[in-house]
Amino acid sequence: MLVAFNLRPALSSVGPLLPGIRAETGLSGALAGALVTLPVLCLGVFGRLAPVLVRRLGPDAGVLAGLVMLALGLGLRGLGGVPPLFLGSVVAAAAIGIVGVILPGIVKRDFPDQAGLMTGLYTALLCLGAAAGAGFTVPVRNALGLGWEGALMLWAAPALVAVAAWLPFVRGRPLPSGAGTRPSGRLWRDPLAWQVTAFMGLQSSLAYIVFGWLPAALADRGFDIVAAGLVASVSALAQGVLALVVPTLAARRPDQRPWVVLVTGLPLVGFTGLLLGPVGLAWGFALLLGLGLGGCFGLALTLIVLRAGDPRAAAELSAMAQGVGYCGAALGPFLVGLVHEWSGGWIVPAALYAGICLAAASFGLLAARNRTVRT
Repeated sequence: MLVAFNLRPALSSVGPLLPGIRAETGLSGALAGALVTLPVLCLGVFGRLAPVLVRRLGPDAGVLAGLVMLALGLGLRGLGGVPPLFLGSVVAAAAIGIVGVILPGIVKRDFPDQAGLMTGLYTALLCLGAAAGAGFTVPVRNALGLGWEGALMLWAAPALVAVAAWLPFVRGRPLPSGAGTRPSGRLWRDPLAWQVTAFMGLQSSLAYIVFGWLPAALADRGFDIVAAGLVASVSALAQGVLALVVPTLAARRPDQRPWVVLVTGLPLVGFTGLLLGPVGLAWGFALLLGLGLGGCFGLALTLIVLRAGDPRAAAELSAMAQGVGYCGAALGPFLVGLVHEWSGGWIVPAALYAGICLAAASFGLLAARNRTVRT
């Protein structure tokens, strides 16, 4: 749970500070979009290294290495200036990508009969971490009189706590049987594996568009920076509800298609409502958005576990779904930034978001059928 909490503040803490970072550093719109997009791309690129790390060190030591790397990246972001900001963001995102890929295999190994519950629990804590990053970064900065650099660096502290807490699980832990085997390659030719991957990538794109652009969109609609961050935080906090409920209940049934319809419909209504709907209903739309995104992510991780027949298959499918999926997900925030700058408003970005929701629903319905991947 502590590891999961640390897997999102590095990503969600930048959005509320982005207007101030741009004002102080002179970042262009393109570079600001890159600052939001690059970490998501790194999740996918470096997530592909997780199987290599697991084969060499085992999954428990792999998680520890990722946590140390995460703390280092978060510290680098606070050294000041644009280069450390980008470098630290890349290092932190790479660590998150590695740890995130390893966790589903650990769930399949240690909790084979409680996969839905455990996936829901760590997904809920992950969403809580996202909410903390979005909602607390600006108030803590103001309370301590910090600049944006210090506000970003503070998130290294809980990462170091997670390092200390995880260390006892690594000592004396033997490598799991089959740790030295390499993937067979059959997974990459399996249509079901690609359907799971597409759903993971598309729902991730929905979340990272919100992390990167929701505070800026709310600011354009008249919210001050603290209020915009709080709305984003409420949305992120609401993710924990369905992130816990959906995996727990969905894992009890062989077919998860009804859940796909629910969890992709909620963010469509919530995000378009925040961008285009009445400002007075913003808190309600934020709640719907958060519930949907939490359910989407929890269901995506649950499908990885349920569609795999054993821990090795779960680890391989996790690497594929998150590695490829996050690379594709990076296009979402980038395209939203482009169409927003091109259109000068939020109508076209809202339409783009709706299209991604529908695509996620389509692939999710295919991935949620009662089948297992071939490895």
